[in-house]
Amino acid sequence: MTRRSPALAVISGILLALSFPSLGYSFLSWFAFVPFLFALRDRTVREGFLLSFLFGLVFFCCTVYWVTDSIHIYGHLPLLPASFITLFLCVILALFIAPFGAAVVHVRAARPDIAFLAVPVIWVTLELARTHLFSGFPWALAGYSQYRTLPVIQVADLAGVYGISFVIVLVNTAIAELITDRKRFVPLLIASVVLLAVLGYGHHRLTGGPESGGITVTVVQGNIEQSKKWDPAYQSEVIATYQRLTLKALEQNPDLVIWPETATPFYYGGFGAGDIKMTKDLQQFVRTMNTPLLTGSPTIETKGGRIVALRNTALLLGRDGAVDSLYHKMHLVPYGEYVPMKNILFFLEKMVQGVGDFQSGTEYTVMKVRLPAGDYVAIGTVICYEIIFPDLVRRFVNKGATVITTLTNDAWFGRTGAPEQHFSMVVFRAVENRVPIARAANTGISGFIDTHGRILDSSGIFTEASLTLTFIPGSTRTFYTRYGDVFAWLCALTSLILLALPFRK
Repeated sequence: MTRRSPALAVISGILLALSFPSLGYSFLSWFAFVPFLFALRDRTVREGFLLSFLFGLVFFCCTVYWVTDSIHIYGHLPLLPASFITLFLCVILALFIAPFGAAVVHVRAARPDIAFLAVPVIWVTLELARTHLFSGFPWALAGYSQYRTLPVIQVADLAGVYGISFVIVLVNTAIAELITDRKRFVPLLIASVVLLAVLGYGHHRLTGGPESGGITVTVVQGNIEQSKKWDPAYQSEVIATYQRLTLKALEQNPDLVIWPETATPFYYGGFGAGDIKMTKDLQQFVRTMNTPLLTGSPTIETKGGRIVALRNTALLLGRDGAVDSLYHKMHLVPYGEYVPMKNILFFLEKMVQGVGDFQSGTEYTVMKVRLPAGDYVAIGTVICYEIIFPDLVRRFVNKGATVITTLTNDAWFGRTGAPEQHFSMVVFRAVENRVPIARAANTGISGFIDTHGRILDSSGIFTEASLTLTFIPGSTRTFYTRYGDVFAWLCALTSLILLALPFRK
């Protein structure tokens, strides 16, 4: 293998990374794979594996570099060890992509006539694997690069984000086939038909214009520094900030106010004197404003006077200040909210300060918000990291949620591309399930997204903000909501069949 092939793999990794925020040159993803696909020509399975690993390593180093900032600044690890941990994460993620090149080489040798269709099928299969295996980390899936290209992403209500990834890789493969052999126009013809069908469907779904009316929601962004968040000296200041921003927003008569993940700097309902007092003060504040409040807060479960569980919780407080409903976060962040294989990996520092190991919840809680007219709106709430898991969000909608809210604290990411990367994934959850989404983030990005993926309003990062918007709750369950990742699982089944084909030189 010459130096040319690794160089092409590196170029593709960089081009694909550039299509994601914060640079976000989304058009690059439509040909970013082409150099890499050239590099796989006339290679062995082993060489395909290594080239694909290199491509993935470069791609992830350029997209999840922000992990270093999180570990270094908030985990208090020196810069060099923090960088090595990030590199180790990128190596693990690259191993999810490494089989791609090996499988493509195998299929090209076994069935060259259908190889161009097999390439996107294999890619989607590996994205699905990255979503589910070892707790899952479906960050920077290829389809997310198109979150602002609304006509392209509407098909997500049928095939999820994986459907957009499929189309992107199919177009890349067709371009590579045509450049390799100008007589190979059939792949480009098929890719063009698929892309035109996707665009036609997208334009059809986008007719009718932005939606308005329904429920009025305020999201509050306190912009609380992570170093102050759990400092007892700043507890009163933190609460005062959220109350000040909320009281100002009440002038617009919202039906619901939303504070971010763990907005309260205390354990709601805890048994310590400070927790009890601040819990009562918050309840009194909600009664005063006479508007339901959805807020994130750590909570404690006790038994026999001792703590048995810590939870990352979303609490819906009614107009009377009492808890109407609550949801315990189910998909926790490994090495952030808990440490997997703690006995073996005891040396790893957690990125979360001031709290112990959280335990996950078990129920997809759908909350009911009563409007002044007497009607109720069903709301599903996901916390932070959970929004990047398509199947988790759709289950709330399947249980009756017509609005999705997401509470997050992205202060960990600093001024990197991660806040926008995180926000971009929210767009797909709205389109997949045709429900509007309200997002409250401690330091940004907070905002509103309608059922077509339009970003109706959004805040900057590291600034105080309160945004209020009225929108219509979702009214139908999509194919994706009903049946989930059928398309991606069919790709996985097809990949197994392709890999079973006899190899021939």
